Amino acid sequence: MASLCLDLDTSKALQGVVDDDAQRLGNLLESCGVRYVADVSPSGGRHLYIPLAERVSGPEARELVEAMTLLAPSLDPSPHQNVTDGCIRVPGSAHKSGGHQILATPLATAYDILRRRNPASAVAALRLALAPEVRRARELKDRAAKMVATATAHGISPVPFGGSQSPLRALARTGLYDTAKYASPSEARMAVLNHFAACGWTLDQVRLELGGQFPGLAALYANTDRQERLIDKEWAEACRWIQKRGTSPTGKRTTRINDTSPPKPTGGASRTSSKAGTHQLVNDLENILYAVLDHRLKEHGREGLSLRLLLRAVLGYMRTMETDLLDVGCRTFATAMGKHHGTIARLLRTLEQASDGILTKVSDARGRNADAYVIQLPRHFEQLARELSWRSGKIHGIRPVFRALGDAAALVYESIERGRLSPTTAGIVRSTGLSRTAVETALGSMTSYNMIERRHGQWAITAATSLTALARRLGALDDAAEQIRRHRMQRAAWHAWLDRNLVPELAEHEVEDGESDLYWIPPSENELDWCGTLWRVA
Repeated sequence: MASLCLDLDTSKALQGVVDDDAQRLGNLLESCGVRYVADVSPSGGRHLYIPLAERVSGPEARELVEAMTLLAPSLDPSPHQNVTDGCIRVPGSAHKSGGHQILATPLATAYDILRRRNPASAVAALRLALAPEVRRARELKDRAAKMVATATAHGISPVPFGGSQSPLRALARTGLYDTAKYASPSEARMAVLNHFAACGWTLDQVRLELGGQFPGLAALYANTDRQERLIDKEWAEACRWIQKRGTSPTGKRTTRINDTSPPKPTGGASRTSSKAGTHQLVNDLENILYAVLDHRLKEHGREGLSLRLLLRAVLGYMRTMETDLLDVGCRTFATAMGKHHGTIARLLRTLEQASDGILTKVSDARGRNADAYVIQLPRHFEQLARELSWRSGKIHGIRPVFRALGDAAALVYESIERGRLSPTTAGIVRSTGLSRTAVETALGSMTSYNMIERRHGQWAITAATSLTALARRLGALDDAAEQIRRHRMQRAAWHAWLDRNLVPELAEHEVEDGESDLYWIPPSENELDWCGTLWRVA
C-alpha cells in the first residue's frame, strides 16, 4: 500500500459526527507528524489521504484503519478490507448525486504532501499512538472468530458480533436511529437520555460526553444553540421518567430496577462499625498484606496471583463502602476483577483458609442472601501492624485498564505506584514475587501505553496518562459494562425462580425488561469516584 485512505461517510453517521471525526483524526495525524490531503464530498462525507514514502503491507494498512474506526464511528474501513483492491473517489471525481469531490487542502500544500510523502517514522508514531485501539481491534476480531467457530461446531448460523455496539450505544455514537422505533430525533434523544438517567449519570457527565464518546447524541440536536436550549429540559424529563418507572403505586420506591439500580448488602448478617475504625483497619491490613500475606500467597502458584488481587479487592471494597462486613455476592467481586463468578466463589473459600484469620465466614448464602464474611485484624498480627508505617495511596483489586493488560501488570503497576522509592526492575521482581520475564513483559506493555517511564534506571508512574481514558480506549469499560448487564440478568432470573418456587416477593419493577440496554458506567476522570461507582453498581 502506497497510501492510507480514510473514508468518513454520512451513511455511517450524521453530518455533525462526520465533521467531528474529521477534526479528531486530523488532530491525531498532526500530533504524530503525519501530513494528509483532505477533500469533501457533495453528500457531506470527507476523505483523508495519507501518502507513504515506504509501502506497507495490506494487513498492516487494514489494521491501522480498523483501529481508527474505534475512534471515529463514521470511518468506513472497506477501502482497505479487500485483499486485492479498494475503491475511493479522489478529488475532482464526479459524484453519483451530482457535483464533484472538492479538494479541501490548498492545492500547493496538497502537491507538496504528495511529492514529499510521509516517512516510515511518522507511520511508526501513528501506530504507537493507536496501540490501545490496535489491541482492542485484534481482541474483537479474535472474539468474533471464536463465536463463529463455536456456532459452526454446533451446526447453527453464527450471530454477528459487534462488541459493545448495542443499538442504543450505536445511536449515541453515530446519531443514526431506527425510524420504525423512533418517530423523530427528539424521541431518539430521549431514549438515550432516559438510559443515562437510569444508569446514574449526572447532567454534567452527559454534557461532557456530548463532545466525547457520544457525538451522535449531540448531532441529533442539529446545532449547539438548540442543544443548549433543550438539554436541561429533556434531562429533567428523563429524570422524572426514571423516578416514575421505579416508584410503587403509593409513591414510595420500594423495589430495585435490576438493570440499573446499584446492589445493596443482601442481609445475610448484620454488623456495624465506625467509618474511622474501618479506614484504620484497612490501613493495618494493608501492612499485613505487604509484609506477610503476599509472600504466603505466592506459594499457591498461578492461583496465588488471583488470591493476592482478590484480597486487595476485598480491602478496596471495605474502604470504599466503609464496612468490615462482606455481604455481597461473588458477582460483585467478579465484576471488579474481570473474572468469572465461579472463579471468585472458589477463590473466596481458598482465601478464607489462607488469610490466617483475617477473612472469616459468618453465615451461609440462602435465598437472596449471599455468603457473609467479616474482616478483622487477628491478635497475632496487631503488634506487626502497629510497627509498620501506613503506605500512601489507595489499594485496588483490578482497575479496569488491567482487565485488558492482565493480573501481572496490575501488581507491577502497584509496586511502582505504592513503592516507598522508585523501584528498579530487579526491585519490582523482588517485591511482586513474579518472574523477571513476566515483569519485563508487563513493563514493556505499560511503557508502550505511556503509563510508566524509566528515569535513570528507576521506574515511575506517568501522571499525565489517565487510566480511565486508557481503559476506555482498550475496551475495558465496555467489557465491564457488559459483565454488569449479564450479572443483573442472572440475578433477575434467580429472583424470578425464587418468586415462583418460594415466597412471592418480586414486584413488577424487578422483572427483567426485554428492552433494557447495556449498562453504561457514568464517566469520571477521578479514579476513586470511578472505583466507588463500580462497587456500587456491580
